[in-house]
Amino acid sequence: MEVLIGVRGPGYVLLASNLNQVRGITIMKPDDDKSRVLNKHNLMLYSGEPGDTVQFAEYVTANVALYSRRNEELELHTEAVSSFVRRELADSLRSRHPYQVNLLIGGYDITDDTAKLYWIDYLGTKAEVPYAAQGYASYYLLSMFDRHMTPETPMEEALALLKKGYEELERRMPLSLGGFVTKCVDKDGVRVVDVTRGIQLVA
Repeated sequence: MEVLIGVRGPGYVLLASNLNQVRGITIMKPDDDKSRVLNKHNLMLYSGEPGDTVQFAEYVTANVALYSRRNEELELHTEAVSSFVRRELADSLRSRHPYQVNLLIGGYDITDDTAKLYWIDYLGTKAEVPYAAQGYASYYLLSMFDRHMTPETPMEEALALLKKGYEELERRMPLSLGGFVTKCVDKDGVRVVDVTRGIQLVA
């Protein structure tokens, strides 16, 4: 059972995932980081079939890096990354071995100084959203975000809301999620955030 969460505010995106990797009734790994830093200002969270997620994440990371090297270290912005990912999922869906991967992609666009968050599912559906959740967490969190998140919500309030959401999930979901790792993407890049104390650590 995997949980991916994302919220977008003025100049930042917060992305979080639970740490337990579960298969059936067994916790396979208690400290699984379900994220990949694609470049300085883009972060991708993934969930789905274990083999597919790792392989697809490595494939996307390598192709984003290859594009940058071929184009004089030009950094792909978030919309371009999300379009590439959506196209790859759409193409794999029409192959014999489609990827079973759901994604959240968040980033900071240095060309227009805005934060962006994209929701992408295994069918290649893509939507730019102000907040998102993948997995069973969406049943509990989307209504909370709809009520409390606005385009102008400061990061401190968003962190407090995420903490409240974590507590709600731990209280109401029947399985242990193993805690959460939270990351922030803004003009300074990608950082790990301690939600309990609000301390930002360099990833």
